[in-house]
Amino acid sequence: MSALKPSCLRDLKTRVNLLEVVSRVMTVRKVGARFRGLCPFHQEKTPSFYVNPDNGFYKCFGCGKAGDAITFVRETEGLTFIEAVETLAKRFGVTLEYEAGAGPSREERSLRQELFDLHELAAEHFHEVFQGPGATGEFMRAYWTDKRRFPLDLADEFKIGASDERGSELAALLLKRKFSEDALRQCGLFFAPREDGPLMLGSLRHRFRGRLMIPIRDHQGRVVAFTARQTDLTPADDPAREAKYVNSPETPIFTKGNLLFNLDRARTQVAEGRPFIMVEGQLDALRCWHVGLKTTIAPQGTAITDTQLGLLRRYHPQIECFLDGDSAGQKAAMRLLPLALRAGLEVKFLVLQPGEDPDSLFRDRGLPAYEEIRGHALSAMAYACRTLLPEPGASSPEQKSRAAQSVFEMVNQSAFEVVRTGFMAECAGHMRLPVASLQRDFAAFAQRQARVGAPAALLNPAAASPARANRPPEDDLLLLCLHFESLGKPLAHALLSGGWIDAALPSGRILWRFLTEFEHDDWPGRDHLDELLETPEEKALVASLLFEAPDIDNPRKAANEGLRRLQARTLEPKLRQIELEIATKQTDVDPPTLSMLWKERTEYQRLLRQPPVLPAEG
Repeated sequence: MSALKPSCLRDLKTRVNLLEVVSRVMTVRKVGARFRGLCPFHQEKTPSFYVNPDNGFYKCFGCGKAGDAITFVRETEGLTFIEAVETLAKRFGVTLEYEAGAGPSREERSLRQELFDLHELAAEHFHEVFQGPGATGEFMRAYWTDKRRFPLDLADEFKIGASDERGSELAALLLKRKFSEDALRQCGLFFAPREDGPLMLGSLRHRFRGRLMIPIRDHQGRVVAFTARQTDLTPADDPAREAKYVNSPETPIFTKGNLLFNLDRARTQVAEGRPFIMVEGQLDALRCWHVGLKTTIAPQGTAITDTQLGLLRRYHPQIECFLDGDSAGQKAAMRLLPLALRAGLEVKFLVLQPGEDPDSLFRDRGLPAYEEIRGHALSAMAYACRTLLPEPGASSPEQKSRAAQSVFEMVNQSAFEVVRTGFMAECAGHMRLPVASLQRDFAAFAQRQARVGAPAALLNPAAASPARANRPPEDDLLLLCLHFESLGKPLAHALLSGGWIDAALPSGRILWRFLTEFEHDDWPGRDHLDELLETPEEKALVASLLFEAPDIDNPRKAANEGLRRLQARTLEPKLRQIELEIATKQTDVDPPTLSMLWKERTEYQRLLRQPPVLPAEG
């Protein structure tokens, strides 16, 4: 791809609001001059991810990840550098300019970005069919309002669409817009031939025909897939004719287990007293939204995953789950519980009667039904104990022991001792067991689990953390160059000829590169360092140092201390070697050689007593 103009990249970074970018992915709260939240790059219960909107950098003090807005988008969305730039430019209305012309060709566009554009266009097209005057639109609007009893303004709000028996002519539209063959083959909207020949209109068979189309958006609000509801218009030759709901297959932008329906809207509504509400399907979620439950989300027709619960935990720690009262609902709840505890979520269960679902419940009784059922909500442990031991008073000691072991396995997923202790006390009451006995049994269980194999990071915390207690002087001098740029040139004069910088260290290589720029008066400024950084690791290191706000009263004094440490690290081993030679070879070497060793020793001692210092300012 043609290279971006440096001025264009600088303009993009200036106009991008890092806080807005981060807030699309996680919830952050103001702490002093910074913002803090749960890191999106690793599982954690206590927030260690900080955003500094003033200088446009973030850093996690738990896993060490750091960077700017481009890095954040790359890491969270799995994009290349240019894909991340394209994404941010589109989001913030920045026109990209390229060295070799006005921009990339259609063939040069990133596939992911093209798929996002394609799905947005498809959603608009399906919605136009739904609203249109044709027979398909009339049928689907009647289905929506009469059979499903939803208002038309809800369909407009969620861009509900329709496809006719032929597929609503979507293929013709996308071919006319010149989407690439890769995008058409991989978007999941068509059954495309596998041959390598060019795609023609007749060779693209529509996957969704005669169905109500529900757009699926990721947590940032981008259409990435569709759920298609069977209707009387679904043709008999549809390969999935008997399936009520058909989802898009997984694509480069859609993985079922990585997103939740309506999370893009619900995440902005959660707050204390307004937890996430999880229902089974999209129409259940739409019904809840319509009656006023604005924090409702739904999985994509699969069992809930760690990734989905981790997404929820970024925004709010509480979740209420609507469950069917049948055995399938019980199994789903017992699969969810350990995952939720591991993610640090507080879960309550709203149990429905067999055959009842949120759609029918709220359609017939409205929002008051929620408050009524919520009044009988079950805590995580209450539900688990009731499911595992329905009649504790009539259960044998062996039955209680088996139920307790199952509870232990779930409770042990929580990272907090206070939570585990509280759970055991609650379970003792539900199971009619002595609290002390249950606590002792759980402690023994937890010890056995710990002996089976603790994670390496827990056995060696130092290895798990990228932060080191004693940073090399290269790191400190690099920090000074970034935050006190006036020191760059004098440091270059002092260091470039000394041979003290360790080029085996990433910070050493970067420091040498930066000092060379200072030496030749080519320093671009700390906000424009992309061209000087060669690897993602180098960019992460510099971003981490830029994020720090060094509490240094006297930067020049700190620079002199860095020079002293660099010199000492180089000269002290040489001095020890000379002293060893003098001690072991005094009688074995000729006097001139011995005299030379003594002179070298004296010179090294003098240099160490008088380390280099930067000239005074002015």
